[in-house]
Amino acid sequence: MNRSNDPSGLLLRVRALDAWYGDFQALYGVDFDLREGETVAIIGANGAGKTTFLRSLCGVLTAPAQAIRYAGQDIGGLAPHHIVSLGVAMVPEGRKLFPSLTVEENLLVGAHARRPGPWNLAEVYALFPILSDKRAQPGTQLSGGQQQMVAIGRALMANPRLLLCDEISLGLAPIVVREIYQMLPTIRARGTSVLVVEQDVRQALRAADRVYCFQEGRVSLQGTPSELTREQVAQAYFGV
Repeated sequence: MNRSNDPSGLLLRVRALDAWYGDFQALYGVDFDLREGETVAIIGANGAGKTTFLRSLCGVLTAPAQAIRYAGQDIGGLAPHHIVSLGVAMVPEGRKLFPSLTVEENLLVGAHARRPGPWNLAEVYALFPILSDKRAQPGTQLSGGQQQMVAIGRALMANPRLLLCDEISLGLAPIVVREIYQMLPTIRARGTSVLVVEQDVRQALRAADRVYCFQEGRVSLQGTPSELTREQVAQAYFGV
């Protein structure tokens, strides 16, 4: 069922998005689409503009209202807390847990928007059982993989329709990365679409329905994993 509230059928539609840090332009006319129920990956080298794009989507960087349309509503330039209340939640690069809070307290922070939906403490603990065992421990004392689970769980507690994941595999062992990515189908089945930024090209191609490659602030390639060749991806990624 299409719940996008947009005549185009898109949950997220970005058109001609520019982004700036002071006088430095980081994004140049980016167009991007995501449909309800999809997992879409953005790949690209460091400095390609991937995180800047996510920061624009969640309101950390200002954007023209019409440049970002989510669920039928123009959201460019809205405050981050307003965008969260509309159903967009982000798992930030580096996890950014609160060191003074326990695992459970970190998770509860994500519920401040009080959006209705399937995700609560019990469901997050069912998704990541190890967190239930460690609920009373300080979040930052967990392993890197467990901290990443807390960061994902915290975002899910907002009951998002769109989950933004920034470099969730960064610094983690391959077996932990696989375990985390194996949770994405369960998350999607609960009604959440996923946009993941990922430097690991193979992981992105395995997990995503569609892939965008960013290079120097522009979209250099897009398509489904089955239709993209290694040569196309390498050229779009490295510009060679």
